[in-house]
Amino acid sequence: MTRAAVVMISVLVVLALAGVAGAAVYPNGGTDLTQTPAPEAGNVTATAGNLTNAGSPYAAGYLNNTSITRLAGENETVNVSLEPVAEGFVAPLMLTDAGDGTGRLFVVDQVGTVSIIDANGTLVEEPFLDVRDRMVNLTPSYDERGLLSIAFHPEFGENGRVFAFYTAPLREEAPDDWDSTNRLSAFEVDPTNPDRVNTTSEEILIEIDKPQSNHNGGSIAFGPRDGYLYVPLGDGGAANDNGTGHTPEIGNAQDLTNIYGSVLRIDVDNVTAENVTEPPENATWTTAAGSLYGIPADNPFVANESIPPEIYAYGLRNPAYITFDAEGNLFVADAGQNLFEEVSLVVNGGNYGWRLREGTLCFDPENPETPPATCPANGSSGEPLIGPVIEGGHDLGVVFVGGRVYNGTALPDLAGRYVFGYWSTGFDVANATLLVATPPAEWNATAFPDSAENLTPEDVAMWSLQRLNVTGTPAGTLDAYLLGFGEGGESELYALTSEDAGPDAANATGTVWKIVPANVTETPTPTANVTVVPGAGVTTTPTATGNVTVTPTENVTAVPTANVTTTPAVTTNVTATPTGNATPAAAGNVTVGVAAEALAFNTSTITVPAGANVTMVFDNQDTGIPHNVAFYTDSSAADAIFVGEIIDGPDQVTYTFTAPEEPGTYYFRCDVHPSMDGEFVVE
Repeated sequence: MTRAAVVMISVLVVLALAGVAGAAVYPNGGTDLTQTPAPEAGNVTATAGNLTNAGSPYAAGYLNNTSITRLAGENETVNVSLEPVAEGFVAPLMLTDAGDGTGRLFVVDQVGTVSIIDANGTLVEEPFLDVRDRMVNLTPSYDERGLLSIAFHPEFGENGRVFAFYTAPLREEAPDDWDSTNRLSAFEVDPTNPDRVNTTSEEILIEIDKPQSNHNGGSIAFGPRDGYLYVPLGDGGAANDNGTGHTPEIGNAQDLTNIYGSVLRIDVDNVTAENVTEPPENATWTTAAGSLYGIPADNPFVANESIPPEIYAYGLRNPAYITFDAEGNLFVADAGQNLFEEVSLVVNGGNYGWRLREGTLCFDPENPETPPATCPANGSSGEPLIGPVIEGGHDLGVVFVGGRVYNGTALPDLAGRYVFGYWSTGFDVANATLLVATPPAEWNATAFPDSAENLTPEDVAMWSLQRLNVTGTPAGTLDAYLLGFGEGGESELYALTSEDAGPDAANATGTVWKIVPANVTETPTPTANVTVVPGAGVTTTPTATGNVTVTPTENVTAVPTANVTTTPAVTTNVTATPTGNATPAAAGNVTVGVAAEALAFNTSTITVPAGANVTMVFDNQDTGIPHNVAFYTDSSAADAIFVGEIIDGPDQVTYTFTAPEEPGTYYFRCDVHPSMDGEFVVE
């Protein structure tokens, strides 16, 4: 019997079993992980141990029906600056070098071109690669299709081979009601012009039909240790890994009979009769006749006739950004859905949980806004689900844009740390945030296991998060959408942005920036271009420069007081609030006011009478940044006295609660940014 026949029979058997027993396998087939339910004022936290990191203090939280990012409390912000390198792109997604010693940088634009920035910093007029004539038509307002990435062969300087991953119109053999077809192709450089690809040399290695336009995966890359090509693929698109083109009951990402929601690993150099493969009959992907790639012998499922042997790891939603560190470890930024974003260290045979989980928390496709109390901790074969090493909520943005582990010399504070960011805070505003993640002190990049079988919870312990504050910008963020990152031949980092949410060729607002050391010596405020020296009779006015200086004063209250005129830094109509100490309004009642500005409260002490009915006016003056005020018995936050609603600034909210009857010193903080804290004194 041929391999194709065996695979087809196996697929039919598996699909039949899934139709009968799918619900038994998911969610009840694995080891259930019990979590605290998601009440209005509680955190969803895992209570059973596996590799999901759910108990980590740096795991994302779920509070008041909102997902929140937990930043490191000490030295929360790291300062950098952005230096413009080139502009005039539409939607630059990727920057890379060819590894050939020429010093050229190659910029991938989603609309279908690759441009060269030469060693002198000049943007070459003619594109290096142009596949616009074979691509699907893109939607200018927003689209996840297009030319998504390129990868230079490790021996590009000798063989001139470059690989591209892009979206073509739906092929004729695909299901009629599907959207498009992604292509992985190999090209050769024009032998007479090293700055141009010969597009007639295209060899299509694999075509993958897409039921929906989104979740295409994205950045292909060669592994520095093994020389194999890694290809990330999304779960097919839409939401919840459900609907047309998705496996009923379990979704595509947990269905190993297809290649969706996975990272593929293929050998583009060694192709023999023994290591080539062909898709099963009626598969929604196809390889070139005779196959232009082989299957690495240590791929995890080569011995299983029912599973496509290209699969290296699975259980992913939309692994749009992959990268290798200097030691060859694979980082995958996997786009979340309603609540959580994640970056995982991906290894051979790993199951990364989607759609059983979104990040470290349980996921219910029928109710995606609320994490359920229980879900499997293992896949259908008993394999432990592997959690992310970096996780964030949607309080700082709507999707992670994966970056790089820094290995350069210009930014020593970032050495060995993963630099990445949020695309923006929303589709209607260009306001990206840069972040940096730091591994645990005991983490060893050179000793990280290469197989899921050898992983321990310590290997994938959660990394801590800090902001990268961009000096000279109003809020320390980017006034643009963050589309990607890149790395040059000297291992320095670049950020790629656009002022448009989609690939709108009519505007061409895309820019390449180099990430460089900060151009100020003091930590700038992330909320306004003003110099503030608080005091009676002082009016704050904007400075003439883009840098910010803050002169702190002990016991300063940023909320306006008598005889003080304040010009708001970012917005108007900011209502003054009372100070942080109590103002009695009637017997047994008290009113207090607290403001948040520049990621700090305006007071370190709030004092109220014992047993008082407290009315608190909370004024969040940090534009686009979420804060709340929450009260606890102590700094370990064992018992909540009251947890206030999280609001994005600039905005106000009024809290009401009852102070403890027992006098003493308690604790308050912002749950989103725990470094904002102080003493809650009950007299």
